[in-house]
Amino acid sequence: MPLKPLIAVLPAVFAFTHAAAQAQVKVGVSLSATGPAASLGIAQKNSVALLPTKIGNTTIEYIVLDDASDSTTAVKNERKLVTEQKVDLILGSTTSPNSLAMIDLAAESGTPLITMAAAASLVEPMDAKRKWIFKTSPNDAHMASAIVNSMVDQGVKTAGFIGFADAYGESWYREFARLAEQNHIKIVASERFARTDTSVTGQALKIIGANPDAVLIAGAGTPAALPQKTLKERAYRGKLYQTHGVTNNDFLRVCGADCEGTFVAAGPLVVADQLSDAFPMKQAALSYKNTYEKAYGAGSASTFGSHAWDAGLLLSAALPEALKKGKPGTREFRQGLRDALENIKNLPVSHGIVNMGPNDHVGLDRRARVLVKITNGKWTLPEAK
Repeated sequence: MPLKPLIAVLPAVFAFTHAAAQAQVKVGVSLSATGPAASLGIAQKNSVALLPTKIGNTTIEYIVLDDASDSTTAVKNERKLVTEQKVDLILGSTTSPNSLAMIDLAAESGTPLITMAAAASLVEPMDAKRKWIFKTSPNDAHMASAIVNSMVDQGVKTAGFIGFADAYGESWYREFARLAEQNHIKIVASERFARTDTSVTGQALKIIGANPDAVLIAGAGTPAALPQKTLKERAYRGKLYQTHGVTNNDFLRVCGADCEGTFVAAGPLVVADQLSDAFPMKQAALSYKNTYEKAYGAGSASTFGSHAWDAGLLLSAALPEALKKGKPGTREFRQGLRDALENIKNLPVSHGIVNMGPNDHVGLDRRARVLVKITNGKWTLPEAK
C-alpha cells in the first residue's frame, strides 16, 4: 500500500502507539461510481483504494458501495452501512444532493460523516444534525470570491448564471449573487438545468439575449460542458467561468476546444506543479498527485479523488484521540471520533490547511482555492504561459 507520500507529509499523524492491538475501524463509503456524477465518483473510488489500511496498531476496513448518483440509493447505502455493517465512520457522498439526504441518518445513528461534496449547506448553519457532518471540499463561498474578484479585475459589469437545478446550483447562485451585488455586478439572466439534460438551448438563448459581459456555469463533472458548448455554438462572445465542480480530465475531454480560455475557480491540486514553494499545501497536494498517478497513470489525478484522500488524512489525524474515548464499534468511539475531527488544527491536506472548530466543519480558508485558466486543453495559472 503506497503510504510513503502520506508519511512524508504527516509523520506525526501515523506515529502513535496508543491504539489497542489489532483494533479495527470500519469505514463505510457511498459514492457515485456510475450515473451523471461518475466522472467524479470513479476518482474517489480509486482514491479510497489508496488509503491506509493500518494506522499504528489499528486496522482500517473500507466498505465501498455505489449510489449511482442517486440520493435515494445513497440513503439506502448509508442505512446498510450503519445498521448491517456497524461502521464507525461514513465517507460520502460525491454530490451535494446525495450528501444532504444522508445527514439525518448520520445524526440519528451518531455516526460521523465526511462528505466530499461542495455545498456549504451541508455543514452550515451548524445545528444538532450538522455537528456530525464534516466536509473536505472547500465551501462555495471560498471559490465564488475568486470568480467575482476575477470579474472585477476584468471590468465585468453584467453577468449571466446557469447552474444545476439542485442544491449545488442553488448554493452557488446564493454565493455568487451575494458577492456580485457587493461588487456592483448586475446579474441579468439566471437559468437552471438538470444533470441529465441533453439540451439547454432555451436557457442559452435567454442568456445570450440578455447580453452579459460574462457567464458563470455552476455545474459539476461532464454535464457542466453542455451549457458551455451550447453558448459557444450560439456565438456567445463574453467571458466564461466554471466552478471547481469541473476540475477533472473528463470535463476537458468532453468540452474540448469550446472551453479554451475559460476561467475556473479550483483547488490548488490541479496546478500543484505550477505553485510556488511558498504555498503551504503544495507538498501535500503533490503527495496525493504522485501517489494517484503512480497507481493509475500520468495525468489521471483529479480534484475529486483528492477529497477522498483528504478524508483519509482527517481520519488519520483524529484516530489517536478517538481511541482514548472507546473501542471501535462503540458509540463512545464514534462520539470520540466526531469530537477529534472537530478539533483538528493545522493539518496540511491536498487543498489547504485544515483548522476545524465547533462552528466550522470544513476548516479551510482562501488558501484552498486558486483561479485557473483552461489553456491548450490544460489547467494553468493565468500568469503561467
